[in-house]
Amino acid sequence: MGSRIRAIAIDAIDFETVAAFWSRVLDWPIVEEDEDGVSLAPNQEAELSVDVFAVPERKTVKNRLHLDLRVTNGLTVAQELERLLGLGAVKVDVGQPEDVRWTVLADPEGNEFCLLHGPGEAS
Repeated sequence: MGSRIRAIAIDAIDFETVAAFWSRVLDWPIVEEDEDGVSLAPNQEAELSVDVFAVPERKTVKNRLHLDLRVTNGLTVAQELERLLGLGAVKVDVGQPEDVRWTVLADPEGNEFCLLHGPGEAS
């Protein structure tokens, strides 16, 4: 077997704020923490984590890699979008056409991610 993804890393000046945002978005607790960053995962034994690390510089350009989120728990896209915006996400324009089947958002430090729309869901 080849490689598999173990962690998705996010850089942040205020890693605690960004980690708290992603913890609430994913409903994943902090499973590891030190002075340079934190790891979020569904549980301590999980094979995939989101790691948020402290960096000294701000984000300056569009991400080359981003997360795509799918709605769960019986929520509609509109309900999940409202929840994400309430957690601190903001809508952003990265040049996407108006008729795409996703909404582009950014976390508190501007890291883009997308909320995917399922069949029949409006933006």
